[in-house]
Amino acid sequence: MSTPEASKDAAQDEVTRPVRARFCPSPTGTPHVGLIRTALYNWAFARHNKGKLVFRIEDTDSARDSEESYQALLDALRWLGLDWDEGPGVGGDHGPYRQSERRDIYADIAQRLLAAGELYEAYSSPEEVEARHKAAGRDPKLGYDNFDRDLTDEQREVYKAEGRKPVLRLKMPARDITFTDLVRGDITFPAGSIPDPVLVRGNGDPLYTLTNPVDDALMQISHVLRGEDLLSSTPRQIALYEALQRIGVTDFTPEFGHLPFVVGEGNKKLSKRDPQSNLFHHRDRGFLPEGLLNYLALLGWSISEDRDVFTLDEMVEAFEIGRVSSNPARFDQKKADAINSAHLRALAPDDFVERIVPYLINGGVLPAEPTESQLATVRAAAPLVQERLIVLSDAVGMMAFLFAGDDFQPEEASAQKALGEDAQPVLQAAIGSLDELPEWTTAAIEEALKVSVVDGLGIKPRKAFAPVRVAITGRTVSPPLYESMELLGRDVSLARLRKALA
Repeated sequence: MSTPEASKDAAQDEVTRPVRARFCPSPTGTPHVGLIRTALYNWAFARHNKGKLVFRIEDTDSARDSEESYQALLDALRWLGLDWDEGPGVGGDHGPYRQSERRDIYADIAQRLLAAGELYEAYSSPEEVEARHKAAGRDPKLGYDNFDRDLTDEQREVYKAEGRKPVLRLKMPARDITFTDLVRGDITFPAGSIPDPVLVRGNGDPLYTLTNPVDDALMQISHVLRGEDLLSSTPRQIALYEALQRIGVTDFTPEFGHLPFVVGEGNKKLSKRDPQSNLFHHRDRGFLPEGLLNYLALLGWSISEDRDVFTLDEMVEAFEIGRVSSNPARFDQKKADAINSAHLRALAPDDFVERIVPYLINGGVLPAEPTESQLATVRAAAPLVQERLIVLSDAVGMMAFLFAGDDFQPEEASAQKALGEDAQPVLQAAIGSLDELPEWTTAAIEEALKVSVVDGLGIKPRKAFAPVRVAITGRTVSPPLYESMELLGRDVSLARLRKALA
C-alpha cells in the first residue's frame, strides 16, 4: 500500500448527496471509548450536514456476540444522548437493523454475484495454497494465490465429488485501487497486492467482507467513518461496491474516512484490558455524559487551537471530517478529568443536585429514599462542593460528614496528620471561642476562630484550622470550613470538636 502526498481539499467536506452515516458495532464485551468516539464522530458528522445516522448491529458471529453486550450498547448510547434516525427501537425503511435477521438478504445477493461472475467457487485448502507458494519459490505465508479463479467445470466436479464445500471469493480487479480518504488524503493499493477475499464460508455463512458493504449499499450509506484498523479492508470493499453496482444493487460507492487509533500509556493501542477504555468505568466514577463526549471529541479533532471545553451543540456546528487528524490520539485521564470538572462547574444548581443524589445514595451517604430534610441539606451544601469536584462520585467524600450523625469518625490518615498533641491548644481555643457565640453564622464563626486561634495562639491560618477542619469534616480536604460548620449547626459542631479534643 502506498500513500502519496495529497491535500485534503475542500471537496471532502462538500456534500454531493444526502448524508447517511452509520454506526455499526458488534455486540461483544463492554463499550470501548474508541468505539464510542467513532459513534460520536459519525453522529456529529450526520448532524452537521443535516443528514441521517443509521445504527446497525453486526451480530452474525454467534460465538462472540451476546444479548448482554447489545443491551450495553443501547444503554451507553442512551446515557450519552447520542440518538439515531434509523435502527433498533426507531425503525426505518431499510431494516431489519440487526445482521442476524438479514441472512436471507446476504444469501440472495451472494447468489446474484456468483451468477454474474463477480464471485467464484474456491476449493483450495490453506495447506494447498501454502504448498503451491513453496513449489514456486514464494513466501508460503503470502496468502491466497487466486488459483481457483480458472478452474474448469470438470475440476470443480472432482472437488465436489471429494465432498469439498467451496467458499465464495470476490474477483479483485487487475488494477490499482485508489481512493481519497476523508482523513488521510489519497491512498493507493497497487494491483495484485490484495488476494481475492472470501465473502461466504463453505457452510454458507456470510462474512463481514460481504455483510458490511451489502448493508451499506442497501441502506444507501454515503460516508463510512471508521477506525484506522479497518483501512486494509477498504480496497476489498471498494471492489465489492463496484460489483454491486454492476448487478444493480447500488449506484455509488461511499466515501471513506479512517479515524486515528486511541492509544494509552506508551502509545500502545488502548486495549479492553485498560480500565480507561471501559466507558462504564467513567460513568461509574461520575463522569457527565457531556464531559466525557467533550473529551472523546478531542481524540483526533479540536474545535479551535485555544479551546478545549465545548458543548455538543457547538461540536455539531463546527465538526468537519477533513479536520480530523490522522495521528494516534492518546487518552489522557488527567485531561479528561479536567474537562469533566469544567462541565460540572457549569451545571445549574438544581441540575447539579439532581445528578449527585444517586451517587450519594450509592455511596451510602443518603438512604434509598432521602427525606426532604436531607435533600434540603444537599441543596444547601451543593454550592460549597460543586467547584471542588472532578467527578460526581467525589460528592460522597465531600458531603458524608453532613449526614454521619453519631457514627462520625475522622478518616484515619487525616486524624493522624492533624489531630496529634499539637492540635489540643487549637481545639481548646476553638471550643472556647465558639461555645458562647451569640449567633451561629458563617461570618461569626470565621471571626471567632480567627481571633482565638490565629491571633490568640499566633498560628498561621493554613496550619491553624487543619485540626478544626478534620474534627468537623473528617478530612484535610473538605468544603469551606465556616460554611460547613453553619450547616452542621452549633451542637453537632461543638460535639465534634470536644470529641476530637478527647
